[in-house]
Amino acid sequence: MQSLSMKALRLPVLKDSEAGMNCRNQRKGNRSVIVACSAKTNADDASMSLSRSHNYAILKHQMEVAAKSEDYKEAARLRDSLKCFEDEVPVLRLRRSLKEAIADERFEDAARYRDELKEIAPHSLLKCSSDATTLGIRVQVSTVYLEGRSQPSKEQYFFEYRIRVTNNTSRPVQLLRRHWIITDGNGKTENVWGIGVVGEQPAILPRTSFEYSSACSLSTQNGKMEGDFEMIHVDRVGSRAFSVAIAPFSLSLLGDGDDQTI
Repeated sequence: MQSLSMKALRLPVLKDSEAGMNCRNQRKGNRSVIVACSAKTNADDASMSLSRSHNYAILKHQMEVAAKSEDYKEAARLRDSLKCFEDEVPVLRLRRSLKEAIADERFEDAARYRDELKEIAPHSLLKCSSDATTLGIRVQVSTVYLEGRSQPSKEQYFFEYRIRVTNNTSRPVQLLRRHWIITDGNGKTENVWGIGVVGEQPAILPRTSFEYSSACSLSTQNGKMEGDFEMIHVDRVGSRAFSVAIAPFSLSLLGDGDDQTI
């Protein structure tokens, strides 16, 4: 599937002349008084947070690679490095607070943390995977952030999604068309239609699966995808096409947030 791109909704950044004087202290006796603060500070903070999130994603990927190769000493070292990010990245901090509040049955606090998460990362509570079955056709999806292709400084975030379609019926089917609904972190939605998947219109025999992977690019750190496949039974002339749901899943630079620790 061809990579998709969505433009960011840019917020205006005030210049120093509009925001007032740069941050500085004035001494009055033994007191230090803050006169004003430049908007540049907020821009720098946002850039710093973005860099931390991207670095977290890189370390997380390295930890997964180390664990798969059974280099557990390196994986443990990277795990400990990842924990340092929990207090620095707002989404990670809120996720941790939400888990702790639920575990302690502090449900009012949990609701507040949940709402804060939805505010700063609208789709962060959605899994980076989904699993749905329609009329015996099962569609499983998993996603990963592609830090090697992404360029946060240019607001380009690439995500790979892997799909397995399993025919759990007694009749062969063919995948004819795809439809995606892609929503970025700003709430902007795009509908995408196409013939087949990855240049094919695969026929899937009973009790077999078809797997493929593709990529999507967003201009925000997180978003979500959902959609459907149009399919038809191919063992009978005149069969009507039917729709198979692809349940919603998250595209997130930071991943799910419920990863297993080593």
